[in-house]
Amino acid sequence: MPHRSALDYRLTVAGLVDQPQSLSIADLATMPQTALTSDFQCVTGWRVRQVKWGGVRLADVIERASPHAAATAVHFTSFDGRYTESLTLEQARRADVIVATSMFGKPVSHDHGGPVRMYVAPMYGYKSLKWLAGIQLTESVQVGYWETRGYDVDGFVGHSNGRDDVPTG
Repeated sequence: MPHRSALDYRLTVAGLVDQPQSLSIADLATMPQTALTSDFQCVTGWRVRQVKWGGVRLADVIERASPHAAATAVHFTSFDGRYTESLTLEQARRADVIVATSMFGKPVSHDHGGPVRMYVAPMYGYKSLKWLAGIQLTESVQVGYWETRGYDVDGFVGHSNGRDDVPTG
């Protein structure tokens, strides 16, 4: 995966919006910040308990771009464009869905998907796209990288992918 430093990082927000955005780490830092502590759960069964995330609510990033009424979904792309993911706009506006810039009080490392990644607390880890480069508002949910390999589009912990995990957070 290509590396991006905090200095050269840009997050584009485009698609069905009135005000496309190109946000730096500094731009994200000027927005209202939020923190979440929640388990990070993989669909394969492993779990990291009580991960501390910080960043900006995805809802705030979306609103800054002024979405069109026709937008009902959000599509994410990684630095290489190969890894993609989507949420409904309703899911994206949840308070526990963030554009994460820190993990355990430090900037998100490249190995953990940084400098910026998604964190979708109520869903399995594959929905929390690493190496976030772009957010596109769309008319419908677009199947992502892992969904083309058989994972559920709605990846809620304990309610999808044939698992009966108990969500915690």
